[in-house]
Amino acid sequence: MKVEQIYTKCLAQGSYYIESNGEAVVIDPLRDVNEYINLAEKSNSKIKYVIETHFHADFISGHLTLANITGADIIYGPNADPEYDAIIAEDNQVFTFGSASLTTIHTPGHTLESTSFLLKDEQGNEHSIFTGDTLFLGDVGIPDVAQRYKGVSKEELAGTLYDSVNNKIKNLPEDILVYPAHGAGSACGKNMMKETVDTLKNQKKINYAINGSYSREEFIKKLTDNLPEPPAYFPFNVKLNQQGYEDLSDIIKKSKNPLSVSEFELIAKEKEIKVIDVRHQDSFAKGHIPNSIFIGLDGGFAPWVGAVLSDINQALLLVVDEDRVDEAITRLSRVGFDNVKGYLKGGFSSWKDSGKEIGVVDTISADDFQKTYDGKKINVFDVRKLTEYQSEHIINAKNVPLNDINDFISDFDVSGENFIHCAGGYRSMIANSILKSHGIHNLVDILGGYSQIKKTDISRSDYICPSTL
Repeated sequence: MKVEQIYTKCLAQGSYYIESNGEAVVIDPLRDVNEYINLAEKSNSKIKYVIETHFHADFISGHLTLANITGADIIYGPNADPEYDAIIAEDNQVFTFGSASLTTIHTPGHTLESTSFLLKDEQGNEHSIFTGDTLFLGDVGIPDVAQRYKGVSKEELAGTLYDSVNNKIKNLPEDILVYPAHGAGSACGKNMMKETVDTLKNQKKINYAINGSYSREEFIKKLTDNLPEPPAYFPFNVKLNQQGYEDLSDIIKKSKNPLSVSEFELIAKEKEIKVIDVRHQDSFAKGHIPNSIFIGLDGGFAPWVGAVLSDINQALLLVVDEDRVDEAITRLSRVGFDNVKGYLKGGFSSWKDSGKEIGVVDTISADDFQKTYDGKKINVFDVRKLTEYQSEHIINAKNVPLNDINDFISDFDVSGENFIHCAGGYRSMIANSILKSHGIHNLVDILGGYSQIKKTDISRSDYICPSTL
């Protein structure tokens, strides 16, 4: 028996390929399914089942495409209501493949249909559990308020989740492995570990959800206090996963449309179009198409597209190096952004060579910023998450998390320069591009972000461990 975790850092998402004696199962696949098909072909195995632990909100799953290509059956747990053919498993139902098996364990709480699957090997021994967004490493999935149409409160979901992890998962054999659907960085949890696999025994020691640290009531309060609003694109992704979507191959065909500078400029002038520049932030700072939004491929690309743009139907034009066009379109499609109208042929160089107007972002090193900073007379904006800011920040800096920046545009419309930073420079450049697209140009990006600021003598708050916040 073979278990392979396919981990996608951009989405902090883990999908799984499990194989036994010529038959295979895929759990929570990405929309681009070639890797799973290649794994099966490599060992001459047939994919028998595609299992979904729940209706995902943060990405579009590849279950429909994979089922269409391979003939595999799609499996959901109890309470699922997909609008296509699928097996809706009963609690404790067993699915065999090769000489191994997966047992359905209904674990609602993150969503009502959330289900874990217990893997038994060829000898019938419990090997591992695939927990989806129910149990993470060091954490649990937050109540998925993106699915509010279900009519269940976050407190009810949290209580149900407590029952699921403590009554159904905690009592399993301690030596089994825990394979979650997400790791650190995902919006589906609060404080997940960086590791992507662990033993249940260790989780019972360190994970507050199952180590007895909290009563059921205390757990509900901890999980629901300061629960962030889900990104606006989450409900759209839920519906696509529930109702169906176009195959990625068709999306790439219609989106991979090279445009000359004049064609690109003409389409970009349309009101509903947004130009997304996916190059490195340093390249964007040195020169970019005016009013374009920076969201670089070499960062948390897809989730930030969803968070910043919100509407998955948003029409897009791409500024991207030609050898990364397919990658950009694919990664957009992973979060449901399928409406790409084309890309600038020849990349940004073609725009620059044409003599068209170019925008730039003013930057400053942390050392030079220190010479300017006095803590009172200049505007400093920290676009990191609230917990990052609370952990440690520049004295008198204002926290405007990037997720919420569109709600604080007027805060930047002040006299003098606005100095902006994040942790390393990626998010602050997104913020700069958004603000510039709103006509605010008195902006200066602090190069290297807080990681470089900490190396200076700039006055900062006392450090607080983020895990205690």
